[in-house]
Amino acid sequence: MYEQNSSSSSMAAAAESALWSVSRERERSRPSAAQRLHNLTSASGTSSSASSSTALPQNIFTNPSIQPSSVVNLSHSTDVVIGPMTQYQGPVSIYYMDASMEAHAMQTAAGINSSSSSGHHRSRDNSPSKRLTRNTILLITLILLVLATALIVLYVELNRPRLEAGNKAIYFGNNYDHDTFPNLGNGHLVIDRIQWGASTNGRPLTVPLRRPIPYVLITHIGVQSIPCSNVYKCSIKMRTIQDSAVAEKILPDIQSNFYVSDEGNIYVGRGWDWANTYANHTLAITFMGDYGRYTPSPKQLEGVQFLLAHAVANHQLDVDYKLVAQNQTKTSKSPGINVYREIRKWPHFYGCGMDETPACGSELGMTRASWDAKQ
Repeated sequence: MYEQNSSSSSMAAAAESALWSVSRERERSRPSAAQRLHNLTSASGTSSSASSSTALPQNIFTNPSIQPSSVVNLSHSTDVVIGPMTQYQGPVSIYYMDASMEAHAMQTAAGINSSSSSGHHRSRDNSPSKRLTRNTILLITLILLVLATALIVLYVELNRPRLEAGNKAIYFGNNYDHDTFPNLGNGHLVIDRIQWGASTNGRPLTVPLRRPIPYVLITHIGVQSIPCSNVYKCSIKMRTIQDSAVAEKILPDIQSNFYVSDEGNIYVGRGWDWANTYANHTLAITFMGDYGRYTPSPKQLEGVQFLLAHAVANHQLDVDYKLVAQNQTKTSKSPGINVYREIRKWPHFYGCGMDETPACGSELGMTRASWDAKQ
């Protein structure tokens, strides 16, 4: 009986000692799972020696002043759970992970996130839509340079001083081929007979024009003729004038040596070689329109001046030629008041046949009948 009580007392002492050890270890620091398992195994395996070597005070569970704060008194109880408990319905797999494994997993996860983040930034940085490459920069620079150059050229052109028609320099060469007529420059084209469609079925011209020519005679078409403003319309007008001269006036060809359109182009009539129908010793130039009603254009006036300068440079006209209007040689409204007003300002204008002045061409032995030869 004594041995049985002694054995029960030893077991109680061992349990109390184990609880005391667990309580003190909890208060210090939480050990790892392996350490807890080792401590529990050691405690249960050496319960008898602990009971014999360490004797706890008998009043540790009865005296509140020395009772540990973490000790739980149990008696006559079963299925006791100390601490949190989790219940699962179904098969459960438990994986053990110590502190070193947990730290390694955290480092690995951090590396994956960092690499994915850097890869995302790298792919975003390498995106063609977000990156200005060297070729793009060069292309933008080239476009800006072209625009700047265009603006500079436009500014220079807009601010270039504009010279008046009478002050423009006229340049001609002296190496023209025989029987050819050059472009007069500054936009004044020379439209030859074959280009405006002159007829070749009329009588041949027989009176040559002697050079250098001493007089220039200015006329106009008149008869309420509307000035023409392009090659197509002016070519039609030239054919109409020629047909009228041959069919109605019984002339061998169109009347004047040259005709000048409103756009400033020169149309070849009888040219340099044959005398006009008005008078020998003259170069007849006709404004294509009725300039009692219409005003000659600046390009038209400039075209006549270019033609005269060319004639002087190529020795077709006398250097001191005399410029006269048709109304100075006979009773006529030609070349129209608007043209007459302009040519009076030109340097070679000669005021003959007006207000008791000598008749035009009198120094050459010409009479008024000489200015209406109808040849």
